[in-house]
Formats: sequence, structure tokens, C-alpha cells
Amino acid sequence: MTEKAQSFDDWIRANFVAMNTALEEIYLQQENPEQIIGVGDEIKHQLEDEGKAHIVTLLAEGNTDEGFESGFNLLGNVGLYMAACRRHGLTDPATQSKSPQKEASALAMQLGASLGVIPRFASAHLETHNLAVDGNYKRFTALEDEEIFLSYNTRSVFAFIRASEALRHTLGLGVSHPVTHDLLLAARNALEDVVRYNEKLFDELDTDRFFYCVRPYYKTHRVGMHEYRGANAGDFAGINVVDLLLGLCRADDAYYSQLLVDKFLFMRPEEQLILRDCMRRQSLLDGFLEQCERQGDSPWSQKNAAMFLQVCAAHGNTATQHHERLIAKFIEEPAQDKGLQYQADLTASGPPLDVMLRSLKKLCDMRNAADRADIPSRFADLEKLRSTLH
Repeated sequence: MTEKAQSFDDWIRANFVAMNTALEEIYLQQENPEQIIGVGDEIKHQLEDEGKAHIVTLLAEGNTDEGFESGFNLLGNVGLYMAACRRHGLTDPATQSKSPQKEASALAMQLGASLGVIPRFASAHLETHNLAVDGNYKRFTALEDEEIFLSYNTRSVFAFIRASEALRHTLGLGVSHPVTHDLLLAARNALEDVVRYNEKLFDELDTDRFFYCVRPYYKTHRVGMHEYRGANAGDFAGINVVDLLLGLCRADDAYYSQLLVDKFLFMRPEEQLILRDCMRRQSLLDGFLEQCERQGDSPWSQKNAAMFLQVCAAHGNTATQHHERLIAKFIEEPAQDKGLQYQADLTASGPPLDVMLRSLKKLCDMRNAADRADIPSRFADLEKLRSTLH
């Protein structure tokens, strides 16, 4: 990391956090915390000006080719700055055709294009690749609820990654290998960890603090002239690897493949390669169905298929929990209570809330292999596999 990049990183970890925190406290004192225009303007402009000063020097320094990690870290810092400007009303894609943060846009686009990722911060910058310094990792604010949100999300992401890695290792062994049972068990345990972490998040995260002080940093915003959706906790390969290798979702389904296309550049390049590889693989469900037609009564078939079904159930539980508890408590219910369900910029992904909820419900049902004829559910296939067990 160059001296100028280090100085910007130090600012992001200190003054940037302090100013965002001060603004959030001011907003919460308002009768309507959604009303931020004309509130805390001195701090807002100080944040914008200090960040711009760092970025101008970095643009003048040019691409120093310090390697991917250094560039990705710098992109994250620029992205956090632009997201904060969006949160505080210093930019609004609904009323502007291009970002007013010209220098930040230029640097973000240069970095994004050279790294092969979107030119804004991604969830990896705050989760899997968020270097802690003296115990403190990068955040927007010093608020306890943001720390709760990020720490449990990060734990859940790594649990999904553990599950996906276990399933990927089965590809070289096949469904009849005795060690495949061990790998399926590891995947099930990791998915059960996701449920436990999400339960803690559900219990500990304050709804209003999340809705008003954390969620707004994930809004869509422009980089240059293009508007990019907000970062999403699901922007990593692991969860989709689980979908595909279990066989609950298929890459040749137009709805699901569109989800993958939309998220590719929100993932690091190595994750993009992993996901592309899994898109071409035969799923474990299809493998079990083929083998069980020939040797459904064999000991290995009974043991491995039974554990496979447990993994599918665990994955379905994570989807149900996310949709029916987390999304409902922290997005849907507070939006309706506050009469904001039709607000244009409510969701990080961009679409109106009702559209997003319908899409998430469909994905949840696919991951649960629900008995629905209007989606490409694997309900009948799982029932067929269950029928071979005794």
C-alpha cells in the first residue's frame, strides 16, 4: 500500500467513521429520522471534502500496480466513501444523471475495470476481506448495531463457504464414496451454524437502528453515469455453489441464471471462477437419482442419500429463516409500520419492496424444494429419492 493509500485507509478507519456516527445520532434525534436533507450539513460537507482531498491525491499518483489485494482494498475505501455520500443525501441517482463525486467515480471505475469487479464497495470489503487493525475492522459507523450486523453476517458467510467447500470436494469422489458421507455431514453442520448465527442476529440487532442507521449505506448510487445496486450479503459464491451442487437450483433456469449474472461482478474474481465451474457440474441430487435407480438398496446408498437429504433440509432452513424472520423483521415490517413500503430507494437491490419480496419468496421455495408447479422445484425428485430409503 502506498503512503497516500495508507493515509486514505487511516482516514476511513477514523474520521470517516466518527463523522458518519455523529450524523446518525443527529438523524435519530429527528421526529422523522428519514428526513436528512438540511440536517448536519456542516459534518456532511466536511466528510465529502476530506474524502475528496485524499482521492484527488490518489488520482494524481496513478495506478501504482501494487497488486490485486492493494487495489481491491483501495476500491473498497473509495466505495465506502461514495456510499456514505449517497446515504447522507450528497448524491441521488433519482435526480442526477451522473455522480457529483467526479474524482471518486474516476478512481473507482479505473480500479473496478482493472480488477474485474464492480466500481463500488462490495460485501466482501466489509465481510470476508475486511482487515482488522488492532482488533478493529472497517465499518461505516461506530454504532453497536452495525457491528452486530457485520459480525454475524461475516460468520454466516464463512459457514456457507465451509458448506460449499465440503460439497465441492465430493465432486472428485462421487456419491457412492464412503468419505462423501463425511463431507455431507460437514456441509450439514456448517449450514446449521448459519441458522445459529442468524438466530443471534435476530435476537441482538435492534430493528430501528438497523432500518435507519445501517440499511441506508447499502442504497443504489451512481458511479459516473451508471447506477449500481447496493452490496448484498449474498454476494459471494458459496451460497450459490450450495444451490447448484445440491441441485435445488439450476444454472439453465432463466430466473436463477439471471440472479447469477447480476451478482458476478459483485464477487471477487476467484469466486467468479468457482461459481462458473459449478454451473457446469452435475448436481449431487442428479447423481444420487442415477445411482439409486441401480443400487438404491445398497448400504452406501442408504447412508449417503439420507445424509444428502439432511443437507438439503438444512439449506432450506437457512432460506426460510432469512425470508420469514430476518427480512420480515428488519425490512418488511418496519417499512410497513412507517408507511415506507412504496419508497423508491428502500431496497439495496433497486426494485420496489413488493417486487423484491416476491423474488425472494420464489428463491426461498426453490431452496426448500417446495411443492409448487409454477417454479422449477425439485420437490418430486427429492420425494423420489426419499422413497428409496428404508
